[in-house]
Amino acid sequence: MDLRKTRSAHPMKERQWEAMVGIGMQIVYLGCHATAALEAEAAMQLMRLQPFGASLSDCHLAIEALRLRSGKPLYDVRLDLVTATHELQPIGRHASESAEEAVRRAFDAAERALQAAAAASTTRR
Repeated sequence: MDLRKTRSAHPMKERQWEAMVGIGMQIVYLGCHATAALEAEAAMQLMRLQPFGASLSDCHLAIEALRLRSGKPLYDVRLDLVTATHELQPIGRHASESAEEAVRRAFDAAERALQAAAAASTTRR
């Protein structure tokens, strides 16, 4: 039995997120299922990227449940940003025993990367 569940965010939800923030988001679940709480956390974190909406068009969020030898779950989250010029900007991997915490860490890193890029752009002018 294939435990992976791969899906894009529900089309209506994706449009709602994009309308609220101006940035689209697709979520892929591997080895776990979507929950309302997890999707709500992802949507809340996406809103943090709103100030950078002019430079972003989309983001791809992958949430994978891994099993440790101890039997505890470990969630590995990968976040990739798609710029307005359609370039892929990988943010990296973030892991936690809580899927929501791993998502927060990924968006923390994205926000730092976007702030650094904005600061570098400002100093070049």
